[in-house]
Amino acid sequence: MSVLWTAAEAAAATGGHAGGDWSAEGVSIDTRTVAPGDLFIALQGPNFDGHLFVADALARGAAAALVSRVPDNVAENAPLLLTGDTLEALTALGAAARLRSAATFIGVTGSVGKTGIKEALRQALEPLGPVMASAGSLNNHWGVPLTLARMPRDLAFGVVEMGMNHAGELGPLSRIARPDVALITTIEPAHIGNFASVEEIADAKAEIFEGLEDGGAVILNRDNPYFPRLAKAASRRGIDRIIGFGVDEAAEARLLDCRLLPSSSAVTASILGEEITYSVGIPGEHWVLNSLAVLAAVAAAGGDILEAARALGRLQALAGRGRRHLVRGITLFDESYNASPASMRAAIGVLGAANLGSGGRRIAVLGAMLELGAESARLHAELSEPLQEADVDLVFTVGPEMEALQAVLPETMRGAHTATAAEMAALLPKILRSGDAVTVKGSNGSRMAVIVEQLLSDPDAPASRVLLD
Repeated sequence: MSVLWTAAEAAAATGGHAGGDWSAEGVSIDTRTVAPGDLFIALQGPNFDGHLFVADALARGAAAALVSRVPDNVAENAPLLLTGDTLEALTALGAAARLRSAATFIGVTGSVGKTGIKEALRQALEPLGPVMASAGSLNNHWGVPLTLARMPRDLAFGVVEMGMNHAGELGPLSRIARPDVALITTIEPAHIGNFASVEEIADAKAEIFEGLEDGGAVILNRDNPYFPRLAKAASRRGIDRIIGFGVDEAAEARLLDCRLLPSSSAVTASILGEEITYSVGIPGEHWVLNSLAVLAAVAAAGGDILEAARALGRLQALAGRGRRHLVRGITLFDESYNASPASMRAAIGVLGAANLGSGGRRIAVLGAMLELGAESARLHAELSEPLQEADVDLVFTVGPEMEALQAVLPETMRGAHTATAAEMAALLPKILRSGDAVTVKGSNGSRMAVIVEQLLSDPDAPASRVLLD
């Protein structure tokens, strides 16, 4: 691997004092995953202190450790970078990495779909040059600078996911990442419990424009009712490259036709005036629209949209975000990582299009959608309509918030309700049968992943396999 940071460079970026002449090939904040040659950063929080693990990181081969104090159990001559505050130093390191990079950066935010679109962009850009994207969901005040600090020097494209739960969080991240292209997936009532209105959510997402490079482009969902609000926010900042995507006739990246299949979609679209036909390897109408956003961003970044479109046919859903498994003859859609009203509807739509085996049923196993505030009961109950439209046979629910949905479902659709995902995990294997198609989805705090883990580890089941078709 090539050198990411020398001691002198890291000290200059952070304003710290480097002990020794070392060089780092990576950056880590977790001793469980630290690799030989990494710069370990000892972050501190209310319930943790990375300084307690510096000795372990160095023993595992870390090139150096960035600290705000010298830990007691570390040798005097240990390779340390001493700074005043390690989070501020990480932020400075990320900012310095961005400043020295000649790559084109795409920032991604939105109420839903950020991580999926970020990964799709990474794959779409790979044929065009060296690309790196945020790992997992590293999208907050330490995840964004960590992503930037890890960016190789010879990068052609960087894709940075940026998230927020409150107003005022996204602007600082954007000013660090300085995107050349800013993509907002959509505006929906996710985290509405932290805002007075969806309009406030739109305004908070528009903070991504604050760091946009001069001459940069904004990619917006033309079908979303908050498109005009976002476009005006961009215009107020002097941004004139505003590219819309969707089915709206005014969209610059416009859907012309599509065929939704159980495991993929066939798409014809006009991308900035060029008509192309391609496939998307993940099923669902939402992924058709996601593909338009991806191709619009690639075009705005100066990439080849035909090469990018070919890559979209090779997409596979991520674990917890739509990945499909076959276990005991049951098709299992693992959507357990997170949930909002919009993403619930999208997942239900995919379940509605799924192929069933002989005697199979469509079964939704839904955990609570969190951070919805006073709108929670209404938004949970409103899932009844898309569930019926998708011809779902049974709905199993988890958590007190989901009682509002159970109360309005037709009696024939009501499966069991449990207080916890662990209880549902024990119950569900006894109910499912070969031929069923099952979607498991809920907010991360609902712990729905334990249900997926139980189904995949069922001792009575043959080995599961990820469905790639």
